[in-house]
Parts: sequence; structure tokens; C-alpha cells
Amino acid sequence: MHALDAKSDSGGAGAPAAPYFDTKALRVELTALFRKHGEAASVARPAILSRLKLLLKTARDDARAGLVDDGDGRRCAEGISHFQDELIRLIYDYTTVHVYRTDNPSDAEHMAVVATGGYGRGLLAPGSDIDLLFLLPYKQTPWGESVIEYMLMILWDLGQKVGHATRTVDQSIKLANSDMTIRTAVLDSRLIRGDQGLFTELQKRFASDVVKGTASAFIEAKLTERDARHKRSGESRYLVEPNIKDGKGGLRDLHTLHWLAKDLAGGAFADPMQAGVFTKAEQLTFRRCEDFLWTVRCHLHFVAGRAEERLSFDRQPALAELLHYHSRRGLKAVERFMKHYFLVAKDVGDLTTILCSQLEVQQLKRTPGLDALLDPLGWRTRRRIRRTTEFRIDNGRINVADDKVFVRDPVNLIRIFACAEETNTLFHPMALRLIRQSFRLIDDKLRADPEANRIFVGLLTTPGNPEATLRRMNEAGVLGRFIPDFGTVVSMMQFNMYHHYTVDEHLIRTVGVVSEIERGEAAKPHPLSDRLMRDVENRRVLYVAAFLHDIAKGREEDHSIAGARVARALCPRLGLSADETALVAWLIEHHLDMSTIAQSRDLSDVKTIRDFAEMVENGTRLRLLLLLTVADIRAVGPTTFNGWKGQLLRTLYSETEPLVEGRHAERGQVQRIASAQDAFRTAAIQVGIDADAIDAFARRHYADYWLRTEPRKQIEHLRLAERARRKGLTFATDFTTDMFTAVTELTVLAPNHPRLLSLFAGACAAAGANIVGASIATTRDGFALDTFLLQREFEHEEDERRRAGRI
Repeated sequence: MHALDAKSDSGGAGAPAAPYFDTKALRVELTALFRKHGEAASVARPAILSRLKLLLKTARDDARAGLVDDGDGRRCAEGISHFQDELIRLIYDYTTVHVYRTDNPSDAEHMAVVATGGYGRGLLAPGSDIDLLFLLPYKQTPWGESVIEYMLMILWDLGQKVGHATRTVDQSIKLANSDMTIRTAVLDSRLIRGDQGLFTELQKRFASDVVKGTASAFIEAKLTERDARHKRSGESRYLVEPNIKDGKGGLRDLHTLHWLAKDLAGGAFADPMQAGVFTKAEQLTFRRCEDFLWTVRCHLHFVAGRAEERLSFDRQPALAELLHYHSRRGLKAVERFMKHYFLVAKDVGDLTTILCSQLEVQQLKRTPGLDALLDPLGWRTRRRIRRTTEFRIDNGRINVADDKVFVRDPVNLIRIFACAEETNTLFHPMALRLIRQSFRLIDDKLRADPEANRIFVGLLTTPGNPEATLRRMNEAGVLGRFIPDFGTVVSMMQFNMYHHYTVDEHLIRTVGVVSEIERGEAAKPHPLSDRLMRDVENRRVLYVAAFLHDIAKGREEDHSIAGARVARALCPRLGLSADETALVAWLIEHHLDMSTIAQSRDLSDVKTIRDFAEMVENGTRLRLLLLLTVADIRAVGPTTFNGWKGQLLRTLYSETEPLVEGRHAERGQVQRIASAQDAFRTAAIQVGIDADAIDAFARRHYADYWLRTEPRKQIEHLRLAERARRKGLTFATDFTTDMFTAVTELTVLAPNHPRLLSLFAGACAAAGANIVGASIATTRDGFALDTFLLQREFEHEEDERRRAGRI
């Protein structure tokens, strides 16, 4: 920071590099301005404000220039916080010396101005709120009320967002005991100006009356708060538009670690790094993650011009450029930046896991899962684990017998995850640390070990919860090292609006969806997949294909082709046969085809179905491809799969399945048209339609109508045409809604002309309707019979019908 570089009178040897200003000179200047206006505060105020606004703008410009120059976000945040301290001291001194001066203050005419919350930690982002506590001796006085009001008015007129509270020490302690948010704010409090004795009293009372004996309650409350925050901002730390402050793996998670470690270190105002929870290496990781996240956050605030916390797609390229990322090896600059972000978020998650595990070991946090002491099976399980493996169950968590477990047998690095999955336990912090210290043991010899690969495939295809186990392996750093091709996509994002998660998270979620379908938990949204899954002969092929289908993302060639090549090399190592390997490779190479054809081709076109059937060749491939396609789309994001996509996939499957199973008798077009017309006539007679109306409707249509339209729609079209004829109309409309397929069908009968389709489509678009498909037919007597498939907008049927009627 260069423009305001004179040292503050409150600075010192340890003061951070920051936008300093000469407070002594400025106090003299403000005093002169005050006296220049006849010592009238109301008259001097505009001049004082003007001078402070210039000071604030210069400091902000200096902070941004310094951030661009050195890329040190923590230094920037410390500098902004230090400047804010000096500004508040200046305003406080001006207010108490010139505006509301007291030559002989009473005992009640004292106060302490205290920074709380994030500001209390001495770090302030460019757009962050300034949290202040005006601490009073024992009651509010007219003098104190006036000083606080005047200071706040000055800060607000400067355009600052100030969160403030006015309390006595007793009130602060009482509220800290009843409100966890206030307790946390006081935990990070720091004196800015005023009565040191008052602040010291607050510290002592807080330590003795609030913190002492309440560690477990505080820890549970903060972790519950963290879980709720994650749920609001998105459960996964691998969302491609993460919230840098409140998201999983973001700054607030680091703050939670800071608070919990601080509590363990001795409570209020202790050094959190002295708690003995983190090793030196983990402390360095904490600071590295914090530095990176602060750098990104400060840049984001400057780029957005406000307190923006979400790393949205439109902000990411600008930040990547500011942080000097460049495109390389198939990855765009923005994708490399976001990969770095997600690796940092993963490190934050690792630190969180270690601390939570340590808290459980110290019995300061409840252990998830069954209480082994109350479960007789738990005793037998622990005894069996101790006798048959080199692991132990300590405090309900899986642990190693000694620190040489992985050195003696590196396969234990895979085996421990199988043991954790079998016992439904989490990892002991000692085991987690030893795993991370043993990464060098995951070498080519271990990767080629048949036993290690057998165990891994068992974990991948377990009937239990393979998604959770794979995620645990990934977050521990083992999965990407055991499967190096998977390691290349760890924390890799794709810069598009379609994918919600990083590539590694998407692959793990795809396996999870396959498992969900197999367990029968997706029968309602995916009835066809539920039925087909029961007939899958080789489930191992499906799980391996789900795990590998996007493993070649980020390469310069097509990821489907490259992924098939990866599968051909990897599957034999995993113990798959030649036939299984070939089938996995085929599924990966074609994993996008079924979705693409279903959503972009005319499924009533015989050639479309025939071409797809020729590609698939047999029923086994078709069934597996449908299941993989459903799981892939579902794993993209929570709302990506919808009823319309499901209906398209079911239609494509049902049209193709007779061809590949050999049940489709080749017939000439004349016979197929006659058969379709017979089916129409039978269905129409069954619902009571007059035979003359049936014949008249049949004579109006060309051959392709009968081959492309199902009998249900033909009857709806007939009723629409008859209604128009009886009323003497040449224009008629009808609609049907379907909750399951999430589609509303709008049918229009009108005289045909060249621009008719574009007019109808424009009318739908003007009404805000998203057209996801259309069926176009022309009659022999010059009419158009067009059906538009509109994506459903409302959940309730009456709302959707009202919208369709309006369109």
C-alpha cells in the first residue's frame, strides 16, 4: 500500500503493511477545520465529512492497487482492518474532544469501542460489514448516547455498513450465555479505543461466566450451525459456483475451526494454534488456505463493487485473470483457477475432519453412529477387527494398531476403507494423519496388486453405500493416487452452466445414483430403470462404467474416446475380463449418445430408431446404456433430470428394444400404416366416437401421420377436429398436462401457411413457455395439426392448467 504510508501512532513493530495515514497530522487538520467554522460542530461537519471521504477513497484505492501488485489477500484484509481501526479512533477522538467534550467525566461517562465478529479478528474484506460494540460501564447516559449516535452518523454518511450494539458488561455476559451468535462475536472481540479497564473486565467475565465449563455445548452449537449453513448454501464443497464465505470448504469453515481450536486452547482470547489439535504441517495448511481464500474474496469484492460472496460464472474469468492463471494442457485459465479453489476447499474439509475427530476423541462432541457401549454387536465387532486386521475401533472410530501398519503392508491403505465401510465407522484422527503421511506407499506396485484391486472393486460395487466410501477415499487423497487417471480430474470443474459439480464429485455421485436405483429407492421417478436394474446380469460393468465415464475430461481429444481408452487399460488391472472390459469401454465411448438422440432427434422417425439400434446392437448394451444415461444426468445436478427427459429416454428405449431383441418383424410401409389405422379405429370406437367421424378424420391424414403419432394423441386430435367442425371454427386449441413427464402438450389446429410454426413458437416464447419438443402434421385439406411440448412450470395442477389456458 503506497499512498498513505506514514506510520500510525498506534502502530508498532508487529503492525501489518497497510494503508496507514498520519493520525497526528490529521487530528491537527480536523481540529483546524472545526475551529475555522467557529467551533460549531454542525457547521464543520460537511468539511470534516468531505475530508474523511477523500481519505476513505484513497485508502480503498491503495488497498486495491496493493492487492493487484502483491496478490496477498490476507495483507489486504489486515490493511483494510487496520485503516478502519485508525478511522474509528480518529472519529471517536474528534467526537469526544470537539463535539461532546467532558472535562470532568463521571464514572458513567466512559465507554470502550470494541471490534467484534470478523472485524474483531483483524481481517476485513473491502465490502464487509463493520461490527462494533459500544461497551458502557453500567448504564447509558446522555453523553454516551450522543457520542455513539454522532459516530454512527459519521460512519453511515461515509457509506459504511455498520452493525452495532450498545451494552454494559453485565448485559454482554447475559446475552453471550443465551445467544451463541453473540458469544461468538465476543470471543473475537478486540479493543479499538476507549476504556481499557472496561474491556479487560469483559474479557475476565466472559472467560469465567460464559466459557468455563461450556466447551461441549459451544462445540455442538457451532457444528450444528455449520451444518445448517452448508445446507443453505449447497451440501457439496464441489459446487461449481461456490459461496466463498458460507459454502462448504469456505472461509466460514475456517472461522469455525478457529473458534473451536480457540476454545480448546483455553477459551476466550487464547491462541487457537496452541491447542495441540493441529500439527505444524496442518497449521501451515490452515494459513495457506486462509491466505488463498482471502485473496480471492478481496478480489471478488473489488470486482463486484460490493460484498459479493458467490463465485458465479460471470466473475470467475475476471478473477482467474487477476490471479494470473493461464490456459494449459486442455484446461482453460478459469478452470485451472477453480481447480485450485476446490483443492483448497478439500484441504479445509480435511482440517475440519481432523478437528471433529479430535473433539470426539476428547468427548467434547457426540460421535455419529451407534453407541458401541450399548450395542452388544459392537463388542463382538471390535474384538473381531482387533483379531483379524491391523486396525482397531477406538472411541467408535476406526484406527490403526500402530504407526507401521501401512509400511508393513501397503494394501492396508485400501483395506482400511473396507474395514470402515463394513463397521460403519469414521476415521480416528491418528489414522487420517498416518494415511496422509503414507501417500508415497501408493506406487505402481500397490496399484498392480490383485488384492488391492479386488478390495477396491468390492468397495465400488458394494450393495451398501459406495458413494460415501468413494468420497471418503477421495477426500483422504487415496483414490486419486490409487487410480491416477481419476487423480487428474480431482477438483476439476467444467466452465459451463450445465454441470453443478466438479468432475470427481460428478463421477462419485453417478455411482451413488446407480446404487440408489439398485436399492429400489428410485422406483417412482425412474420406473423403467428400476425394472431394468433387476435384470442386469453384470452389475460390476455398470458400476465401473459409471465411475469412469468422465475420467478423461480436460484432455484435448474427445473425453468419450479418451475415456474408453483409459478403461481398456485400467479394467484388466481391476480384475475385469476381456468381455467386461470391452463392454465398459463401449459404454464410456457412447455414454452421451442416448441422451443426445433422445433430446435432439425425431423419435417418431423410423430411421432414427434404426440407426440407434444398429449402434447398440443388443439388449444388454441397451439396458446398461439407459441406466448409465439416467445416472449420469441425475448426477449433474439436483434439477437437471426432469420428467420430459425421462419420457424421451423411455420412448427411445421402448422403440429400440424390439429391434435389438429380434422381436420386430420387418413389414412394408403399407402394412404398418394399415395396422396403425386399425389400432386407431379400435381405440376410437372403445371411447364411443361415431364411425363417420372416425372415417372422415382418417381420410384427412397422410401416411406419415399414422406412423409418427400414437393412438392416444390421434384420439385427442380427432376430438379437437370434431369440436372445431361442430362450432364452424377454422382455428382450435387444446392442451393436456402430465405431472410425471413434467410436460404440458399444447395442440393447435389451424389453416396451414409457411410462417404458421414460427408464429406459434413466438406466441409460446412471449408467454414465457419453454418449448422442449414439437410434432408437426399437415392434413390433406390444407390444415396444420401441430403439438408443442412445453416444459411444466408449476407444481400444482390448477396453476399449470391456468398457464396453459393463457398460452
